[in-house]
Amino acid sequence: MNTFDLTEHPHRRFNALTGEWLLVSPHRSKRPWQGQQEEIPKEERPQYDPKCYLCPGNVRANGEYNPPYTQTFVFDNDFGALQADVPAGNFQKGNLLKAEAERGICRVICFSPRHDLTLTDMEVAEIKKVVDVWQQQYEELGALDFINYVQIFENKGAVMGSSNPHPHGQIWAQSAVPVEPAKETAQQQAYFQEHGRSLLTDYLALELEENKRIVLETTAFVALVPFWAVWPFETIIIPKRHFGDILQMTEAEKADFAQIIKELSTVYDKLFGVAFPYSAGMHQCPTDGQDHPEWHFHMHFYPPLLRSATVKKFMVGYEMLGNPQRDITPESAAERLRSLL
Repeated sequence: MNTFDLTEHPHRRFNALTGEWLLVSPHRSKRPWQGQQEEIPKEERPQYDPKCYLCPGNVRANGEYNPPYTQTFVFDNDFGALQADVPAGNFQKGNLLKAEAERGICRVICFSPRHDLTLTDMEVAEIKKVVDVWQQQYEELGALDFINYVQIFENKGAVMGSSNPHPHGQIWAQSAVPVEPAKETAQQQAYFQEHGRSLLTDYLALELEENKRIVLETTAFVALVPFWAVWPFETIIIPKRHFGDILQMTEAEKADFAQIIKELSTVYDKLFGVAFPYSAGMHQCPTDGQDHPEWHFHMHFYPPLLRSATVKKFMVGYEMLGNPQRDITPESAAERLRSLL
């Protein structure tokens, strides 16, 4: 006990991207589990479901019909959390009660016309077309004068709140920069001002040197379990070249991005033998008209499963009242994922 060991002893780790801390308790991974276990969802799905509101040609909840699309399909969310026509306004009482109107646009992207696929099942060329659409949507929405941030994400699996198994993602574009990207902006700005390099450029160099948390690597990207990972098998995809947003990807990089997404999602599915649930999304430059040389594009994957397909990580108690906590170390998580390649 006289020598501190990251693999054995409780410790705190610093998240350089957000400026926050988490607690790591490696010794707790040995404890038996007698808590909540999830049901494994049945994954047998038809290529086309006449009851699915995302399948080609079907009617959606608002009465509109989807076109007979054959690749990707984008539409404004019928029940979007944000609206473009919200009147300007605010509420304030004293210095403590504050609210302000928020404008935005929510869209849905159907990755494929086939109801039975996930990104894991799609060909790299098909995922590349999804990347093309992400790029087009970021450019189109970010050009609007009232949109200052474009958040592209996917919720995969019922356990992550996805109400429809059809392969799809979402885009929420809004006037304010959301909390998580705002924290990352502040941290990256401070680092860039001090060092003249992007934070993730230097971080990736350290990760490649240590080679303890790398999961897989392609020509242009690296997927790894962050040193500060909160979720058990959390990963981040970082481009080796420093660029701020998806518009700056070359054609070769877009194809490579599609490749690493497919390989990473395939590894996830192998881990517990199920279509691995997660929330995933890109963090990139705000579209506020300002220069952001500090921003380094990346993509987060936050999967909830902990010990098996039926045991997930809960963010409760200490996590809600103190700060995030994990049991298995990021290094051991990366080793398990890497072994499945």
